Amino acid sequence: MRKGDWIETYSGIKFWPLDPRPLEVNLVDIAHALAMLCRANGHCVTFYSVAQHSLNVSKELEYLGYSPRIQLLGLLHDASEAYLSDITRPVKKHLPQYIEIERQLQTTIFQTFNLFPTEIELEIISQADNALLAHEVRTLMKNINSWAKPVTVYTADLSEQPISAVKNAFITLGNRLLSQTQDQPNSMVLSHRLR
Repeated sequence: MRKGDWIETYSGIKFWPLDPRPLEVNLVDIAHALAMLCRANGHCVTFYSVAQHSLNVSKELEYLGYSPRIQLLGLLHDASEAYLSDITRPVKKHLPQYIEIERQLQTTIFQTFNLFPTEIELEIISQADNALLAHEVRTLMKNINSWAKPVTVYTADLSEQPISAVKNAFITLGNRLLSQTQDQPNSMVLSHRLR
């Protein structure tokens, strides 16, 4: 017996979000769902998907000189949203049970791709994610809040793009990074560019 109920994924897999298994996670389902899911609960001035955000995080990490492993963690950092959708930060912080479900699912997704991130790695990803978020808010939203201070972002492409193009870019980058990290030890490998 599995915990909870199942959803059907794009590829036709029965997936139990409350009882995730690595064998039921795949890159195509993640890419498809995230490319269809709009950031900011759909309140952007143009359509900007979670997949495009994830691509930007990964490319920013590449620009900063981080390893393919860190770039892959950046690409997959919001992958749980492919199975759970997303809840905005102001609401999510009041839902500890949801946060735990999301954490368990994200851990399973990382395990699927043989990624066991350290706290340092997760902090690197969080910093890039937050920088992109601030940049996105200043570019794609109308009400710029005080927390969205100007940040330096080197590679972000926030232009509206076809869903299929973003999905394919996500899959292509994911496969490339997976092939580059297969033989790496499961520890943080980075060559951070000095600035």
